[in-house]
Amino acid sequence: MTITGTHFNYYQLCHRKLWLFANGINMEQESDLVYEGKLVHESSYPQRTSKYDEVEIDGIKVDYYDTKNKVIHEIKKSNKMDKAHEWQLKYYMYVFEQHGIEGVKGILEYPLLRKTQEVILTDIDREEIMAIAEDITKIISQETCPPIAKKGICKNCSYFDFCYINEMEEEE
Repeated sequence: MTITGTHFNYYQLCHRKLWLFANGINMEQESDLVYEGKLVHESSYPQRTSKYDEVEIDGIKVDYYDTKNKVIHEIKKSNKMDKAHEWQLKYYMYVFEQHGIEGVKGILEYPLLRKTQEVILTDIDREEIMAIAEDITKIISQETCPPIAKKGICKNCSYFDFCYINEMEEEE
């Protein structure tokens, strides 16, 4: 099983969401928030498609890669889940390193907020990435879905209805 940046992102947010996604239960296509995020990505930097490359390696897909300066640009709608965004980008940088591309930098971009955040990958991060990847593998290979975590972000999650309808059914 290939671990993707989405797995790293969901690992930071919710292990249940990670398990559901990895086991083929995808709710993103129904989510207005996910659609808004795609629109932000597609409309924020139209000049970049001719300047930078969209790169796919080992199941990861980076928004824009500046090959000349070795910078991965990752575009996000909001910085509300910046820790998850940061780890997703660090994982991308790590995968690039594993393929012999040294010295890669990362930039998180929040065009609606007009903010950017530089992300660097440290030796400690590399060790953490290996531990997280191992934990992701354990979580997604479990036979049963992890329990609902009931976090503040649940209401905006594309899996909200799925989780809470199932919870109500289990209580009956």
